[in-house]
Amino acid sequence: MTAAEIVAAARRLDAAGMMPSKSGNLSVRCDGGFLVTPAGLPYADLTEADLVQVDTAGAVLRGHRRPSSEWRLHAAVHAARPEVGAVVHTHSPRATALSCARRGIPPFHYMVLMAGGEVRCAEHATFGTEALARNCVVALEGRRAVLLANHGVVATGATLAAALTLAFEVDNLAGQYLDLLAAGLQPVLLNDRELAEAAAQFADYGR
Repeated sequence: MTAAEIVAAARRLDAAGMMPSKSGNLSVRCDGGFLVTPAGLPYADLTEADLVQVDTAGAVLRGHRRPSSEWRLHAAVHAARPEVGAVVHTHSPRATALSCARRGIPPFHYMVLMAGGEVRCAEHATFGTEALARNCVVALEGRRAVLLANHGVVATGATLAAALTLAFEVDNLAGQYLDLLAAGLQPVLLNDRELAEAAAQFADYGR
């Protein structure tokens, strides 16, 4: 993973309205820690030199800027999930709206399987805190994405491309779910058998 790819991903999320007003952040695992976007810098102005490499304790190993205020969240996810190569945290509009109702995304559509199943909503905690990081890791158990109550979304992946794709899909699912609720319709949830059958189909998805 190159710094240029991280910058490109951040700019793509910003342009799509997924990280408005300098909100959101992303990280990629590297030797000794992870590379994370900096605090307080508009993503349109982000360059490779602005990225910050930190260790798991938050010490800056390389870079001239402060790491994202959510470095603790990224550190906690990378520490708890060794299979995760990248973490994308967004304030995407529809998923964030759902998080403000402190509701997750139930299995109303098989695409929740991209996240490992129902997308849970983590317990609320103040942004940038250890409590938020802990709550995120708990809700993320057995999943690849989670909503943060009154806050936003965390999506993970073995690669940055996978985490990015999942972040977009979570917002898409949140929008569909909100549309159903707004129409006064009660979604019919897929049962365990139906989800298992869909998961079997996913085994060859895209091949």
